Amino acid sequence: VIYILGIAFALIQIPEFKIIGHSFLAGAGVISIVAGLASQQALSNIISGLFLIIFKPFKINDKITINNFVGTVEDINLRQVVLKDAENNRIIIPNSVISAQIIVNTNMNDTKCCKIIEIGIGYESNIEQALEIMQVEITKHPFFIDTRTDQNTPLVIARVVALADSSVNLKAWAWAKNSTEGFVMYCDLLQSIKKRFDEAKIDIPYPQQVVTIKNQITETSIQSLPSQK
Repeated sequence: VIYILGIAFALIQIPEFKIIGHSFLAGAGVISIVAGLASQQALSNIISGLFLIIFKPFKINDKITINNFVGTVEDINLRQVVLKDAENNRIIIPNSVISAQIIVNTNMNDTKCCKIIEIGIGYESNIEQALEIMQVEITKHPFFIDTRTDQNTPLVIARVVALADSSVNLKAWAWAKNSTEGFVMYCDLLQSIKKRFDEAKIDIPYPQQVVTIKNQITETSIQSLPSQK
């Protein structure tokens, strides 16, 4: 930019090149503005990168969620953070964006993962039997871990959480060693609980509405009908 300004001022001194000199000056002004904005963004990324390095909200191989992007941290530098998602895509997020977002870190301090199994059953189904099936299937899974601190509490907690329009909603909490095993456990449990419910004739209803149409003929209407002889 300095060289362009020097050339522009030199050309302005020559009458034949005065117009060209002014054009150079205008171009230098545009370049200066663009360079200023670019350097401001770059400086913001560097400062944000320094804060990430100092405060360490996450580290390499942590599984995090930023601005609805979920992935494993592959690289952290002064400009950006690189995530690898479940489909093996690389998500590049500038540090300045990360500093303004809420970060969910599933590996920070404690890697254990709790998966919530929520299933709705029909109002005519046996609630106690359904809760017992959920508890048994969870405890049988090889990735399930016991996180109880009080031995008087159940190994698996399962409860009725809502009486919905079409179903009685049940919820159970299952713990795994980490988020990867938790995801596998969650998928397996949905399949095994569904199979056990089918065997026990426990209904998982579709959302439905019951519409009742009443057709009443009043006494006045009956009297107004012509009599048959």
